[in-house]
Amino acid sequence: MQESFDKAAGGRAVRSYVIRAGRTTAAQQRALARWWPRYGVPFEPRPLDLAAVFGRRAPVTLEIGFGNGEHLLARALAEPERDFLGVEVHPPGIGHLLMQSAAAELSNVRIMAHDAVEVLRCRIAPDSLDEVQILFPDPWPKKRHHKRRLVQPAFVELLSTRLCPQGRLHVATDWAPYAQHMRAVLSGCAALLPLPPAVAPLARVATRFERRGERLGHRVEELLLVRRPGVPASAPASAPASAPTSQ
Repeated sequence: MQESFDKAAGGRAVRSYVIRAGRTTAAQQRALARWWPRYGVPFEPRPLDLAAVFGRRAPVTLEIGFGNGEHLLARALAEPERDFLGVEVHPPGIGHLLMQSAAAELSNVRIMAHDAVEVLRCRIAPDSLDEVQILFPDPWPKKRHHKRRLVQPAFVELLSTRLCPQGRLHVATDWAPYAQHMRAVLSGCAALLPLPPAVAPLARVATRFERRGERLGHRVEELLLVRRPGVPASAPASAPASAPTSQ
């Protein structure tokens, strides 16, 4: 388990997250030790067999930067017919989701504790995901930090290759300038087609970051796109430089 966090902390110079010294509770530490072997997926430089990971063939949702896992947990409970792979680098959030998944005896949740760009590049096979959710990624509001933003052209091109045809990408933010940036970047990916506003995103629970934004009077913007059928996605010529986390 610790090896995964060590790998996520080093490597490329620019990442969209910073490992913060948040306090991991004793219960979360116990969950990391006890339940990681059950729910954790190690990082290796080869594609996952998702059917083998989950023990069945089912639609797979990838949530990037799941925070403390409350949204992923709610969906896994409500949609037992779907499998959920969550990527996060912060131990307290991972420990919390492990605790809750074990308490609910879930079989449709798996977790990776690694840089999500490297997960997409190395562990997720092309055309294998039915849905990707990125909810309230860090907006990095200062101009000098914009290079750290997750949603960048190279990252979106890579992600589009991992969605199956007609697979969906769902992005949400409560930071208006970041929403504008996201729309511009996503519109530049030929493999992704924006869905009209009449198509509502899947029902979800509000995350703690969303609730905080609402208390501050922020407006949540959600973007929903689909991998165009009949348009092959091509991997970016160069690897994206930043990796995701939740806000």
